[in-house]
Amino acid sequence: DPKEWKKQDHYAVLGLSHLRYKASPAQIKIAHRKKVLKHHPDKKASGPNAAPTTTSSLFLNGVNQNTNDDAFFKCIQKAHEVLTNSEKRRQFDSVDPVFMDLEEEMPTAAEFKDLDFFKTFTNVFELYARFSKTQPVPGLGNVDSTKEEVEGFYDFWYNFDSWRSFEWMDKEVNEGSDSRDDKRYTEKKNKSERARRKKEDTTRLRSLVDLCLSVDPRIKRIKQQEKEARDAKKRGTAPSGVPAKKSKKEEEEEKKKKEEEA
Repeated sequence: DPKEWKKQDHYAVLGLSHLRYKASPAQIKIAHRKKVLKHHPDKKASGPNAAPTTTSSLFLNGVNQNTNDDAFFKCIQKAHEVLTNSEKRRQFDSVDPVFMDLEEEMPTAAEFKDLDFFKTFTNVFELYARFSKTQPVPGLGNVDSTKEEVEGFYDFWYNFDSWRSFEWMDKEVNEGSDSRDDKRYTEKKNKSERARRKKEDTTRLRSLVDLCLSVDPRIKRIKQQEKEARDAKKRGTAPSGVPAKKSKKEEEEEKKKKEEEA
């Protein structure tokens, strides 16, 4: 039903399920053109008894994709309208049904501890990186990442600036209602729900960063290196055990002192 356009997967409608948010404007334009040529209502069916095209997509169930199907053509036009409007596309991408499914399937804290740390959390943060206002997003790195790289990663994600929003899930004002009170109430309710969802999203991501930090095998190594550096400084030696190299200022002061004593 074209009237239920908010529930349809616009990428699937245009045959862009494999690209989704990565689809470029040019790819969307080409995909739309192909669908229009195939499904335009004025185009005759390939035969008098042509069978309707079927789909396995959950979001296209009930939509007859026959070349004469006016309803499906309207869905195609709506998908094009949404995906070529930057604001509407961002709203849809924020609640992309495929992303939402992946988010629901996210392992629990207990399950994370039994999985490969770098592979698992790299996938997690790549999933959320799409929402960052700042690009490119620093990667998790590997076991040999430096202290500066590790600290930079966590600093970025603890201060993550996301453009994700939830207007797409707004409730519509009852059709045919001219009541200002109804519209005002609906708008107020939508605003409240958007804020609640945004807060939940921020909390969820923050919890993932906390979890990642708590099981990061590099943190133990970094803390040990910091301890060795502190201990070495007290002893006046480098962490490796050799005498610590003096600074230029220390060398000049020592030279001046020797000259005064001579």
